[in-house]
Amino acid sequence: MAMSEKTENPTDPAAEPTPATDTAPDAVAPEADRLAALEAEAAQFRDKWLRSEAEMQNLRTRARREAEEARQFAVQKFARDVVETAENLRRGLDSLPPAAEDEPELLAKLRNGFEGVERAFVAMLERHGVQKQDAAGKPFDPELHQAMAEQPAPEGVEPGTVIQAWTPAWTLNGRLLKPAMVVVAGKE
Repeated sequence: MAMSEKTENPTDPAAEPTPATDTAPDAVAPEADRLAALEAEAAQFRDKWLRSEAEMQNLRTRARREAEEARQFAVQKFARDVVETAENLRRGLDSLPPAAEDEPELLAKLRNGFEGVERAFVAMLERHGVQKQDAAGKPFDPELHQAMAEQPAPEGVEPGTVIQAWTPAWTLNGRLLKPAMVVVAGKE
């Protein structure tokens, strides 16, 4: 019974296990495993952080690009309406009779005044990124032109050439705003 009393007595120093004074190989392995696990976890966190940083940089770049695009093309609808006014001004000028030496002075002044207004108006549009592109005599470009009719090619004109432009093409900062309405030379 004496022996059982020793194991049951918790205060007995002989009953307590003694700590190992030498580092056993079994104790090193768990510590190395724990260190390797922490390094792997740190590498995962670093990888996630780097990916998050890259994603944030992409997001900032995309937002900057979209804001710049929005700034450049926010006036697209307004610009389309304004170029319609420029075309109407040109139609009005084209409806005037051709200049003649014996024409009334008032008609000459009106024509010159309206032509000056048109020049200033188109120059103002160009300052704001709206460009007018005349199509007559150029090869048909489906990116800029809308074919309204096809006629046999006149002598000396290549098929596929714009032989008449009813309206010019208009672009806003390089993007098509309104296509030119054109007549294209077809095959004879």
